[in-house]
Amino acid sequence: MAPSRETLIELEMKFWQSIVDGDSDAAAELLSEPALMVSSHGAIQFDREEYRRMAEQGPLVLSDFELSDMKVVFPNEITAILSYHVKQTVSPRDMGNGKNKGTTQEVNDTSTWVKNGDRWQCVAHTETPAAIGRSRH
Repeated sequence: MAPSRETLIELEMKFWQSIVDGDSDAAAELLSEPALMVSSHGAIQFDREEYRRMAEQGPLVLSDFELSDMKVVFPNEITAILSYHVKQTVSPRDMGNGKNKGTTQEVNDTSTWVKNGDRWQCVAHTETPAAIGRSRH
């Protein structure tokens, strides 16, 4: 059976929502082991346990997101590459009394998913700041 564009979009949304919900176990289960990430913070490789530590102890938390312009390419039946635009709100983990509503950022992302048995897992994710003029603070 051919892979479904909708299935991969649902998995990407599930991953993002698990971050907002603070459910690092659910997010980790969607990751390949090891996985890669490239962002303005550099290039890193990590396993599921390292991901959980980053998600639970990192300096920022994701409180809201909106994905748009979703594109999905299937180079073969077991690989999917998604690219999309993200409007996200991040806040310092220790923002205290809640007066800080966070910072809204706009970025362009890609995620590469591979099918391992009957499960799709994200093996690589990139995040690039959107062009100047699209980013709002």
